[in-house]
Amino acid sequence: MTRAAVITVSDRSSAGERPDESGPVAVAALREAGFDCADAVVVPDGADSVERALQAQILAGVKLVITSGGTGVGPRDETPEATRRVVTREVPGIAEELRRRGASEKPAGMLTRGVAGVADPHGVLIVNLPGSPKGVASGMPVVLSVARHVLDQLGGGDH
Repeated sequence: MTRAAVITVSDRSSAGERPDESGPVAVAALREAGFDCADAVVVPDGADSVERALQAQILAGVKLVITSGGTGVGPRDETPEATRRVVTREVPGIAEELRRRGASEKPAGMLTRGVAGVADPHGVLIVNLPGSPKGVASGMPVVLSVARHVLDQLGGGDH
């Protein structure tokens, strides 16, 4: 079974001030799709903490990593910057479709700066989703529609 992970990026949730409501939505979708996925890991905002969390999942052998949060325009929203430090090749079509869907649901959806990409040579797909439960629920079908194909390609499968 392919391993997946969810990283929730939130200063308030990591400090115990607010429950993580978006991470469990992504975890449930991954499990329902047949991925082996532990409960979400919660880290504070900021590029360094997100980069460390991403690297830890890669080193643990996870093949699909979903982040939730830190993709907006706030001063501590640095999830895309951290993700770019880790991915070796971006897959912009995933992020573009996530933004398109988000903006069609509400105008603020176009403010997300999330990225998607692969981390070579590990064969890992990383996708940034917004921090809201609705944003995650809307984005997970997009991710799941292509995740297995991407992972197959990263593993050397034929087109």
